[in-house]
Amino acid sequence: MLNIDRLREETPACSELIHFNNAGASLQPQSVTDAVLQYLTLEQRLGGYEAAEAQHQASEHFYTAVAGLLNCNPREVAYAENSTRAWNLLLHAIAFEPGERIIIGESEYASNYLSLLELAHRHQVNIEVINNDDNGLISLQALEQRLDENVRLIALTHVASQNGVIQPVAEVGKLARKHNILYLIDACQSAGQLHIDVNDINCDMLTASGRKYLRGPRGTGFMYVRHSVLNYLKPDAPDLQSVIWTSRDQFSWRDDARRFELWEHNVAARIGLTVAADYATALGVSNIEKRIKTLANELRCKLSELPRVQIHDQAFATDSETALNILGGIVSFSVKNADAVKLQTHLRQHRINTSVIRRNNTRLEFEVRDLPDINRASVHYFNTSAEIDAFCQAVRTFQV
Repeated sequence: MLNIDRLREETPACSELIHFNNAGASLQPQSVTDAVLQYLTLEQRLGGYEAAEAQHQASEHFYTAVAGLLNCNPREVAYAENSTRAWNLLLHAIAFEPGERIIIGESEYASNYLSLLELAHRHQVNIEVINNDDNGLISLQALEQRLDENVRLIALTHVASQNGVIQPVAEVGKLARKHNILYLIDACQSAGQLHIDVNDINCDMLTASGRKYLRGPRGTGFMYVRHSVLNYLKPDAPDLQSVIWTSRDQFSWRDDARRFELWEHNVAARIGLTVAADYATALGVSNIEKRIKTLANELRCKLSELPRVQIHDQAFATDSETALNILGGIVSFSVKNADAVKLQTHLRQHRINTSVIRRNNTRLEFEVRDLPDINRASVHYFNTSAEIDAFCQAVRTFQV
């Protein structure tokens, strides 16, 4: 059981504003901020290298902390400065052959898709999109019909930035394993929000951000690489952290996921992310997931009662039980005839943080659904029903 009063006390900004932009960047717990500041102070006092040496154990704990979140071996974890960077490192480490196919979902993240387009142009591979069903879920039937020996990779976003739909990653993992296809998951929005077990999911690779539902510092992220696929992946550029220089003209890649790391990185930020991961583990990610789903469902229900408001999370229109099972903390909505940016500005004037989902940043899905720019509210476990009521009142008072 989460002690919401205590968690809000440990999140100082909760007394100043309503933060419904957790899918963008969540509010850090005080312990995370303290860890970063304490390390930076140590750097100021001792010097950068010397501080890193003094805090080596705290920095190394990162691998154990993240492994605990994912139920994997610490050797299968690597640090990265953000999820997109990690995702690209893994994508470009695969030796694609011309004519091979990559299959993705309709809700793919914009930056990921742009990287795929560049890869397609450079290596003459084919990108194929599987459409969503009426609930916004990737069609498993359509996916299986498209799988054959020419598919090299399935890439799927666990929870899209533009809606709260939780994709059936475990079911897709079974298909990938059945057909012996590499499987990459973008868990940018799900890490820290949902219980993730990479063995249950059957993914080969996974990437995630620190700043979102994990509540870590900006500029942090990580990747998981299943040890059995490691030798099929060769990073673009070696670094003293990622290889062993064996002789003047030879080197060998590390035999763990750290072959994707660079020696130089933000140690303070990594320690902050480590503290955030431990914080989530101590609370219990299953407890976090239940609380977020409950709050998000309450927000959808209350918003839908307002005149002129439309909810765009497709499963919400089906039935409440389905919505609670497959929708997470991201709530996408619009006010009839309202400009999304103007509504966001109006909410900010009421000290409510939200975000705008741009049509140009989610063309695969929004062009199919014929959606314009819309608004996004994303809740976390430290939010409350009282904040939801205040949010809905602020939306109600918006004048188009």
